[in-house]
Amino acid sequence: MGIGGCIGLIGLGAILTFAVDWHIKGVNTALVGLIMMAVGIIGLAAYVSIFKRRRVQPPSPAAPVIDVEEHRF
Repeated sequence: MGIGGCIGLIGLGAILTFAVDWHIKGVNTALVGLIMMAVGIIGLAAYVSIFKRRRVQPPSPAAPVIDVEEHRF
């Protein structure tokens, strides 16, 4: 699940919790909305923490510099 999916879950959960007044027998739409928002927030936090770990580190100053020259004809 990416960032878009997590934000979508948060938005859909907020709509179900705060903007819908449906009364479905056996289903509490406000609770379903809160669960969806919680799953979206947890997913977003997990995605961001994994993305931070995958960030490429810049080379250290002691690394050799490779100079590439291009010749155009």
